[in-house]
Amino acid sequence: MAQKKSVRLVIEGGKATAGPPLGPALGPTGLNVMAVANKINELTREFAGMRVPVEVIYDPETKEFEVKVGIPTTAALLLRELKAEKGSSSPAKQKIGNLSLEQVVKIALIKRPDLLAKNLKAATKEVLGTCLSLGITVEGKSPKEVQREIDAGVYDQIFAKYEAEW
Repeated sequence: MAQKKSVRLVIEGGKATAGPPLGPALGPTGLNVMAVANKINELTREFAGMRVPVEVIYDPETKEFEVKVGIPTTAALLLRELKAEKGSSSPAKQKIGNLSLEQVVKIALIKRPDLLAKNLKAATKEVLGTCLSLGITVEGKSPKEVQREIDAGVYDQIFAKYEAEW
């Protein structure tokens, strides 16, 4: 039995084609590139417009394959939530939008497998750090201020709602 091999790519959600980067990466493997592209599109449709890490694991002999989809970056999820194209070029001075703490908590839950945080509050504070670097305010305040308020227990009711999902 042949050793399985894999190819890792970053693809725009729902938009994989037989062209680059997929075609050139998979062409030498002998896999049906269109079949792989269709499977990737099916699995990444919900991340349309976002760059998503994807791994194609295949058996070189049987040409059977499976696709594993990663989670988009925290920044990509925040920008999608804001419906913004990109972060601020000077986040300290120019803000690109405002999110509710609940929106930030939901992103922390999506990113959970990739975060090092031990609990939901810590995960939310990690996401708030990304808000800070993108120029996003939360609850109309600086993400740093919201982090301090989380430590002070100001938002415990919101966290209580989502704690079961963690």
